[in-house]
Amino acid sequence: MNQLPEEFKFTYILAVMIMMFFVGFIIFVVLMYNRKQLLYFKEKQLKEAEYQNQLLQKELEKQKSIEEERERISHDMHDDLGAGISALKLQAEFLKQKAKDDDLQSDIDELLKTSEEMNLSMREMLWSLNSGNDTLGSFIEYAVQYADNFLKKTKIKLQSESIDILSETPISTELRRNMFLCLKESINNAYKHSQANSLKLSFFQEGNTFSMNISDNGIGISKTHTEGNGLRNIKRRMLEQNGECHILKEGPGTEILFKTTLNIEN
Repeated sequence: MNQLPEEFKFTYILAVMIMMFFVGFIIFVVLMYNRKQLLYFKEKQLKEAEYQNQLLQKELEKQKSIEEERERISHDMHDDLGAGISALKLQAEFLKQKAKDDDLQSDIDELLKTSEEMNLSMREMLWSLNSGNDTLGSFIEYAVQYADNFLKKTKIKLQSESIDILSETPISTELRRNMFLCLKESINNAYKHSQANSLKLSFFQEGNTFSMNISDNGIGISKTHTEGNGLRNIKRRMLEQNGECHILKEGPGTEILFKTTLNIEN
């Protein structure tokens, strides 16, 4: 290149400089484009995050409104309906003391029994409505209490156990209510059909899996026995909650296992 004329040298150097300039310009444009795209995606992510936060805020406000409405209904039921049932019961007891006719006293006893059943049903509804009971600990405590009250007037002795239960684990109101209704139906079936003298309630938790086992030492369920509405209902309830219900028919005794997955946020 030292032998080239000066004008060619100058032209060559100028061409190289122009080429380097264009290469640098292209690199600059690419870098600026990438930076602009990165800023665009970040801005888009921020907008999406802001939108998700707004949706979450609306959902939280909706849940809060629902819980407040549940609490209001619960208080109204306790104050109005509860007071009415108590007044009816007191009036019936007062009439029973004054009544001398045996048939009339029998009718009043039926009225007292009905008022007591209404009172128990109201308490169950109040328990279902109270969002403060949406934990495993609360569910298990109420389930055992209900079973004990139901069976204490029968020959069936109750046993209960809780294994690896985290009491504060949340459980939805709907799942809590449906599992309680399954428990009620199962205990009622044991009382009416099992001829058992012992019933055991077992509750297990493994991570987000919760199981409830109800077993008795009765006569069991015959293989030829056709499922009644009660058994069909508890299976349907568990399916609707994406859970499982297994009825073990091999005797002696009957064992019913309920299993479900809890929505636990990490």
